[in-house]
Amino acid sequence: MFKRRTPRSYLQTFAHFFYPRGGWMRAGQYVVLRLRRLPDPAHKISRGIAAGVFTSFTPLFGFHFLTAVTLAWLLRGNMLAALLATFVGNPLTFPIIATVSVELGSRMLGNPGGVPLHVVLSSFSYASLELWGNLKAIFTPELTHWGRMEYFFDHIFLPYLVGGIIPGIVCALLSYFASRPLLAAYQKARIKRLKKKFEKRRALIEATKLKADLETTSAESGR
Repeated sequence: MFKRRTPRSYLQTFAHFFYPRGGWMRAGQYVVLRLRRLPDPAHKISRGIAAGVFTSFTPLFGFHFLTAVTLAWLLRGNMLAALLATFVGNPLTFPIIATVSVELGSRMLGNPGGVPLHVVLSSFSYASLELWGNLKAIFTPELTHWGRMEYFFDHIFLPYLVGGIIPGIVCALLSYFASRPLLAAYQKARIKRLKKKFEKRRALIEATKLKADLETTSAESGR
């Protein structure tokens, strides 16, 4: 029922990951619209947004949704808002987040040299391939190799994890304090519009009922 009539090819899926249909502007507008219409108080939605934004600064790729939901649950925030807020970590922002996090983490861990962005990207790919090969080696005669994983953990993953904490917390707090008053104002205006619409409909129903009563009374008096 929910499948596409014409399934996407792997190339189309890959292309839409880097450039969604309708563009990034439209995708961002959709996320904002969904966040505004969530049925929760503004403070809970903002907590969820903060959880999702912070998660975007972690190197836990493949587990961002689970991490965001867990943080939102711990913060008593809206979990769907947390999932939507992970949109902050996308192919456009990832180079900036990765560069800042790895550079800061390397300095914090005593390795001021840092790692170039292209090495960060390739290391994630090589580490994934090596991990997958080692998992397959459990069921085959092949030998396991952990050389790339050791380099990846020491020079990429750990600095990324440590270095992403400070900018992640800063951006999470900024997103919380920026989104909460905006969401609260939107919800108040929406409630006001709904009340006005309800009162208008109620007045129309009462006017229709009064008109029907007058017609009935007029008909009865004319007999």
